[in-house]
Amino acid sequence: MYKINTCKGHYAAIYTVAGAFSEGKFFSAGGDRCIVEWDIHHPENGKLVATTETQIYALATLPGTPNRLVAGNMHGGLHWIDLAVPDLTKNIQHHQKGVFDLLVVGEWVFSAGGEGILTRWEAATARSVESYQLTNRSLRALAFSADRGELAVGASDGCVYLLDVTTMALRHTIRGAHTPSVFTVAYHPDGKTLLTGGRDALVKIWNLPPLHPSTLHSSILNAPPFLEISAHWFTINHLVFSQNGHFFATASRDKTVKVWDAKTFELLKVADTIRDGGHINSVNRLLWLDETLVSASDDRTIILWGFNK
Repeated sequence: MYKINTCKGHYAAIYTVAGAFSEGKFFSAGGDRCIVEWDIHHPENGKLVATTETQIYALATLPGTPNRLVAGNMHGGLHWIDLAVPDLTKNIQHHQKGVFDLLVVGEWVFSAGGEGILTRWEAATARSVESYQLTNRSLRALAFSADRGELAVGASDGCVYLLDVTTMALRHTIRGAHTPSVFTVAYHPDGKTLLTGGRDALVKIWNLPPLHPSTLHSSILNAPPFLEISAHWFTINHLVFSQNGHFFATASRDKTVKVWDAKTFELLKVADTIRDGGHINSVNRLLWLDETLVSASDDRTIILWGFNK
């Protein structure tokens, strides 16, 4: 793993990154209320594409068009942005507190609210279809498993909620997954396990229960994690698998990015400030673009990392 380049231009912390509509491009947003498009091949040329009235916590590109994306802000609003026709942009105040994550699944967008509500939106119309109060604490992270037809939701009450993606019925709850908060969730590409990270600086790997379509009621999962890793010194903000499924990376408030073997769960590389020219503040979000790992930080920079297999 080695540093390729640094993207500079934001003048406040960067909280989120998302893939753009063209190969090798991505969007970033954060405390300066700016949404910027970057090209990993020309990282010096960030392009401001939109601004909002308040800080942006979450970002996602929308299916079916090369011009639309949605941003979630710190006050619970969602900005449905049309880059080609700005007049079609919609600003909808929905959640009572911040929007901490957004997830696109087919024609739907799911938003995770700070008041504990999960909402399903119709991506084409920006219409809210249904909402589910999972807890009275913040929902922090979302993940989707196509194999299981399931959403995983990590929350600040320390729980992970597993829901049917079609009906939004609650299947299972992992209580006390992290203390006190779950900050990131990711389904393993093998379809058998779920990885979580939290404020306790741990990565936990959970065996997923078999699916029983006839089960009418949700269950509490009391089994301990399959594996528990003391992965960082401080909060783990994000965990994401590489596109080939061979690796996963973690980002932490301890300023480091770490890459792990997805099969053995062994640590392969640590990218830090001194040895690798890494971030000097909390690393908040990660994104894999083919073999390039993108990391965004409170230090107002984005670093592009290459990886030696």
